[in-house]
Amino acid sequence: MAQARMKVIFGHINQRDHHAFSLSPVAAGLSVQPQVTEFQYTLDNPRLTYAQRAFYEENGFLVIPNLVPHVLIDKWRDRFLDLVEGRVDTAGMTKMKDIALKDKKNVAAERVVNKLQDFVWDEVLSEHCLLPQVLDYVECFTGPNIMAMHTMLINKPPDPGTRTSRHPLHQDLHYFPFRPANRIVCAWTAMEKINNDNGCLFVLPGSHKGKLEQHEYPEWEDGVNKMYHGVRGFDDEPKAMLCMEKGDTVFFHPILLHGSGDNRTQHFRKAISCHYAASECNYIDVRGTSQESIAKEVEEIALRRGVTGLDFKEIWKLRSRVARGTEVNL
Repeated sequence: MAQARMKVIFGHINQRDHHAFSLSPVAAGLSVQPQVTEFQYTLDNPRLTYAQRAFYEENGFLVIPNLVPHVLIDKWRDRFLDLVEGRVDTAGMTKMKDIALKDKKNVAAERVVNKLQDFVWDEVLSEHCLLPQVLDYVECFTGPNIMAMHTMLINKPPDPGTRTSRHPLHQDLHYFPFRPANRIVCAWTAMEKINNDNGCLFVLPGSHKGKLEQHEYPEWEDGVNKMYHGVRGFDDEPKAMLCMEKGDTVFFHPILLHGSGDNRTQHFRKAISCHYAASECNYIDVRGTSQESIAKEVEEIALRRGVTGLDFKEIWKLRSRVARGTEVNL
């Protein structure tokens, strides 16, 4: 049953028709196309068809094929290389390095840096989080006042044999001190063909209806990359593998459980993403919650980088900007 479900999911994701993936919840086995009487996770907006809204409501994600032009993706790839190889100043951006390679000599920067974060003010990479065709879909989840909260270019390098290129199953809300969760969405764009071999995303359909789980570092034999927190207890749950083509974009809910496998090829696997939130969202106090540990970790990293006097909430304010509409609370 699970194998049949996954096979159909793969097929729909790889179709090029604009609505093909979303129109097939019955065949995919993800849901018997629900007659939704009350939408919780999407807003009234003609950009989404009823079937697309129903699919996201039931499963917590939606793939839009060929949304982002390849010429822009190639431009962003070149900018990433300029930044990590030192030809352009990274300013306040965060370069994250693979734990298995960060201390090795004579290793190319592209192979060591597995993520570039906080490029929301970079004149080139910020084009992704401000792209009108992306924001038109984001507005279906957040409303018209949109904040770009968290930007990342994920550069999954060929795995060095340690499996440190994989990302444990997690929920993005774990990292975010703002609510409500239903007005937050991620737009994750494939910068090249992404499949099981080079470490595609995998998701647990419908898990966005659950709660924020406890996160911690997994106990992996060869170590785990910094900030790669994960959840436990879901290893046996069926997962949908999001095989995508260059330019495809998946929109997903911040409570959706997801991760990615290791890159077993000799080529890099890049994706660019932005988490958005309705500007009407509010910051919350995470002290005494499961998020307190990640807040302390972020604050400690900021201190080591010479950023003093800022708490978790204030750090998030620095890394965000208005993408569309008006700044309200965030």
